[in-house]
Amino acid sequence: MAAIVLSTILILVDQRSPWGDTVRYPVSFVTGPIHYLANLPGNLLAGIRSQARSRSELLEENERLDRQLLVLEQRSQRLAVLEAENVRLRELLNSSANLDARVLVAEIIGIEADPNRHELILNKGTDAGLFKGQAVLDAHGLIGQVVEVGAVSSRVLLITDAMHALSVKVNRSGVRSILAGTGHPDRLSLLYVPDSADIAEGDLLVSTGLGRRYPAGYPVATVVSINHEPGQPFMTVEARPAAWIDRASHVLLVAGAPQSVAPAPQGGIDGP
Repeated sequence: MAAIVLSTILILVDQRSPWGDTVRYPVSFVTGPIHYLANLPGNLLAGIRSQARSRSELLEENERLDRQLLVLEQRSQRLAVLEAENVRLRELLNSSANLDARVLVAEIIGIEADPNRHELILNKGTDAGLFKGQAVLDAHGLIGQVVEVGAVSSRVLLITDAMHALSVKVNRSGVRSILAGTGHPDRLSLLYVPDSADIAEGDLLVSTGLGRRYPAGYPVATVVSINHEPGQPFMTVEARPAAWIDRASHVLLVAGAPQSVAPAPQGGIDGP
């Protein structure tokens, strides 16, 4: 009871007189550490909980950011692929704009597994109007011709196949010859070129259309080497395909009605 009465008196005196401030200030030096020690366990526990929660939140945030990074990287890779494909498609469209004939665009969906055969498989067939013997090219030149047509796919024989040949001429001088595949994706060979023929390295070879398998005037290859052998009537001439055969993903097919031609020799060889 005495403590209660004393406390009540001190409260009333503190409210109505300023003497309590002079007492409270020095007393705080003693009570401050006591309050700190009394609150220390609670503060420590709250700090531990905060640290644990912060660490857990950071781990979750890191996992979430890692997942987002993987998704963004995958999207970035896909965008790079789409951008490259758009460039190739724009090249094809620009090429087709320069052609007199109507063309169809097809996608390459496979290649021949046999290393001795240079063939491609396209994603279009008779449903899109493709026919056997149809010329195939990319934005840079002739690739080959359709040799087999299905309902929804077709097979293309490349000009680099060892069983393929077509009639070409030197765009600069008009000299005609037969350009044969060698089985190498980057090398073609001109057959039976007279040693005195007007041909030089860098000359562009274009299709003549004489074999009625390919239309005339399409770029086919560029002469890269000429070898004159003493005493031989013919020189050795090698050329590089104008088309980007090993990098193409889409091709153009010259549209039109199937031509009525005599059967070609084995491998779709185009006569001179």
